[in-house]
Amino acid sequence: MRVIQLPISVSGRGLPVRAKNTGTFSLRILQVVMAILVLTIGARRAQADAALLMEEPYGEFGRFNPTGHSAVYLNHVCAESPVKLRACRPDEYGVVISRYHRIDGFDWIAIPLVPYLYAVDQVREIPLKADAELESRLRDEYRRKQLLQIVPNISEKWGDIPNGDWIQLVGASYDRRIYGFQIKTTAQQDRHLIALFDKRRNLGRFNLFFHNCADFSRDLLNEYYPHAVHRNVLVDFGLTTPKQDARSLTKYAKKHPELPLSTFVVPQVPGSIPRSKPIDGVLESLVKSKKYAAPLVLLSPELVAGMVTMYLIDGRFQPPARDQEVTLPLQTETAAMMPDTTRRVLPKPSEGDATVSPLR
Repeated sequence: MRVIQLPISVSGRGLPVRAKNTGTFSLRILQVVMAILVLTIGARRAQADAALLMEEPYGEFGRFNPTGHSAVYLNHVCAESPVKLRACRPDEYGVVISRYHRIDGFDWIAIPLVPYLYAVDQVREIPLKADAELESRLRDEYRRKQLLQIVPNISEKWGDIPNGDWIQLVGASYDRRIYGFQIKTTAQQDRHLIALFDKRRNLGRFNLFFHNCADFSRDLLNEYYPHAVHRNVLVDFGLTTPKQDARSLTKYAKKHPELPLSTFVVPQVPGSIPRSKPIDGVLESLVKSKKYAAPLVLLSPELVAGMVTMYLIDGRFQPPARDQEVTLPLQTETAAMMPDTTRRVLPKPSEGDATVSPLR
């Protein structure tokens, strides 16, 4: 498995490695060097790729369900609307697709990469730090501009933000660290996927046990490479988990050296928002967590011993090293020094919301 240490190709652009800030002068030199690398390497590596995104759990729900979230990033497929796909234009970064629950009755929703990670449209608006207030503000602003037809206002009052799972659609990097497992694809495969998704009925199918987000990622990746991703009945008790998706895709790539697998980490945006938790499989969470393992030991030590043995034999999988971090794209000093570009006050209703094109 090849770990990326230079820019990752993204529709002809690049994801530069985050470096430590050793001073203003050094940072400027690094920015110039990285910009050159992006232009030269990115221009040559304009190949299509699909990346499984394995996302850490966060919040109260993440404490009890440590399996996290799964999505798929396609760097040559873009969103005509949240529920219609098309080929990307040269200046676009691609799309993130996943299965969601209770969002206007849809099964899957596609969000452009930059909004998915940072809840903004433009790269120059990406903040270097964030708190809960800024996260909520950016999400609602993007919703009002781009997602009103699937997440409508609950009242005419500006700033009255609807509750629900729609917040998972944008700003994922504020809440959690994301691990990427990227494998190359072809333009023909991308066209096949676009045609398949655009003719298929997009009706909600979410089910935690049989139709969860990891099941969706598995099925999508298997459209590119049949049987590449599969469940592990023993270590996940029949469920599909994001970690098992990543584990089986990694094993598939090792068996097919003509499909080199690259890995990357999108770090959680620094700030006061609580950090996400490590991601686990089902059996792994039972073995490693005291709140689950201790009662099981009292009830049946033999069962726990068998579970530990099963985990050691067929359940271990480590994500990429934490220091292989990337940001999208290089965040300049100018952006860091101009917080008003992201902390601006939302316009009042009289200023008008952006027109949202009808879903197709």
